[in-house]
Amino acid sequence: MVGGGFGNIFKIPELKKRIFYTLALLAVYRVGVFVPTPGIDRVALESFFAKMEGTIFGIFNMFSGGAMEQLSVFALGIMPYISASIILQLLTVVIPHLERLKKEGEQGRKKITQYTRYGTVALSIIQGFGISVGLESMTSPGGAAVVLFPGWGFRLLTVITLTAGTAFIMWLGEQITERGIGNGISLIIFAGIVARMPAAISNTFRLLSTGEVGIFKIIIIVILMILVVGFIIYVEQGQRRIPVQYAKRVVGRRLYGGQSTHLPLKINTSGVIPPIFASSIIMFPATIASFISIPWIQNVSNSIRPGNALYELPFIGFIFFFCYFYTAVTFNPVDVADNMKKNGGYIPGIRPGKRTADYIDRVLTRITLGGAVYVSAVCVLPSILISRFNVPFYFGGTALLIVVGVAIDTVAQMESHMLSRHYEGFLKKGGIKGRGR
Repeated sequence: MVGGGFGNIFKIPELKKRIFYTLALLAVYRVGVFVPTPGIDRVALESFFAKMEGTIFGIFNMFSGGAMEQLSVFALGIMPYISASIILQLLTVVIPHLERLKKEGEQGRKKITQYTRYGTVALSIIQGFGISVGLESMTSPGGAAVVLFPGWGFRLLTVITLTAGTAFIMWLGEQITERGIGNGISLIIFAGIVARMPAAISNTFRLLSTGEVGIFKIIIIVILMILVVGFIIYVEQGQRRIPVQYAKRVVGRRLYGGQSTHLPLKINTSGVIPPIFASSIIMFPATIASFISIPWIQNVSNSIRPGNALYELPFIGFIFFFCYFYTAVTFNPVDVADNMKKNGGYIPGIRPGKRTADYIDRVLTRITLGGAVYVSAVCVLPSILISRFNVPFYFGGTALLIVVGVAIDTVAQMESHMLSRHYEGFLKKGGIKGRGR
């Protein structure tokens, strides 16, 4: 069935075009990762990042697809855009003008997107300046300066270069979303993580050959990864199905309705957004703090790393917040109840209208709690265990959740394209189905 499903991709010209377009833009992104920022001593920078593995720099480097450790034009990655999106979504709740724009449909969405772009540029300038100043004080373990010619010329050039790089990545993500397959921003992060997997695996084997990590620990890590991947797939396909009954209606001489169906609510409605947003919020101040040469600030920055309570507790808190916040933004029980009532639908035992909206909201709140616990467990527990085994953080749960979650969403979108044109999908006939709860 799977082979037939993949074979059908090339029978749909539009789907094939979208996939090739997505792959081409991701290839452009990966090429840009290796375009260096001027004025940097590459050898000294590599030596500096070699000793920063497992710190906040390691996480930032993971999300940028390795661009940070090379300080390429894409060193800031897509995180300023994600941070700007978070700020705009939070402001939408408290600023009436933004709330009105959100309800204006396509035109309002375009205006909010424009504000997000402005915010991305502003945050990129701030982060770029902080990084340029911090780089001037950096030295390799051997004492070599990272910046060849420090001064305002280097700072301005670095700010312009890094800001332009982030703006270009933002454009690539928007183009993939509109003309390609899947969410462009998530796919860019996905591509960066996947591209670094061979190097991470090679590094693990190097640690094994030198005796720094035993074979027993490697086996535990592999088993842990397989279990986490299986658990992610299991939960991501899970649904809470609310039964819905449609009343019979007579239109002319025909009888309509009367059928029973269900309202599917995903266990994890927010997908991979919460860990990405949570990481973005933690990384922004931590990255700036790491470049400030004040002892107590440096101590705090060094403590913000996976496996430490100063990182994990705020990380879990932000995951819970964004699980509920993003679910509230994307799913409105009142609108669902109103649409159901207009079409003659009702939940057995629940009165249509406000009672139905309240019932859906209660169910959604409970399953979102389960989803938040699941996302937190996947992102945090493997990282804590792995930090105790002294294995590179790259194999943490956040990376696995993003890779598996984005892959599932992308396959689902390809599946919908094929099924809408009456082609057999990747799995069995009928496409990807969630498990009822």
